Amino acid sequence: MATPDWQIEGQYYENCDCDYVCPCVPGQMQVRPTNGSCTFIMGFQIERGRFGGLQLDGLGFVVVGVTPEEMAKGNWTVCLLVDERATDAQRDAITGIASGMAGGPMAAIGGLVGKFLGAEPAPIVFKRSGVSWSVTAGNKIRIEGTAAHGTDPTRPPLQLANTGHPAADTFNLAHASNSHLAAFGLAWDDASGRNNAQYAPFSWRSA
Repeated sequence: MATPDWQIEGQYYENCDCDYVCPCVPGQMQVRPTNGSCTFIMGFQIERGRFGGLQLDGLGFVVVGVTPEEMAKGNWTVCLLVDERATDAQRDAITGIASGMAGGPMAAIGGLVGKFLGAEPAPIVFKRSGVSWSVTAGNKIRIEGTAAHGTDPTRPPLQLANTGHPAADTFNLAHASNSHLAAFGLAWDDASGRNNAQYAPFSWRSA
């Protein structure tokens, strides 16, 4: 059966365990992550979305990944948490979109994934206050960040543009204030304030 046309848009948030600023994107994924490997958590808040005639408005999902070396070398381990309010059909649609199996931006990194651990439901909550934000998925996930500014803190946050990042080509740089992962046998905790974070509006479509 052909994959239906789909489109989702909303807000994207990410923390990774590289030091701020993460070298992987400006290094075209060819450089060594800060710790040799990289753990990342990307939260997506769907404000408006559809998968064919199936509505996805108001749902969310979280993509978790671990890359054992430079990201371009592949062999990533990836898993997915999907809003527990989603129906079976909505969960299947979001899994297809988030994994790249339904096409779209995430399909571009499909060849780098060596192991997909699966998808499971979770109570996903997004909170935003000015330039600070958090994403939680029960006791499995928590990421928090605050926008990074240049020498004039009254100006908009620092940005990276023309990145080719599958989530958003242009995103705001941020400092991670807290990161927690305990899902699918993966674990990460950091509240040092040294880690990288980023966020942006996102807009994906099937073609």
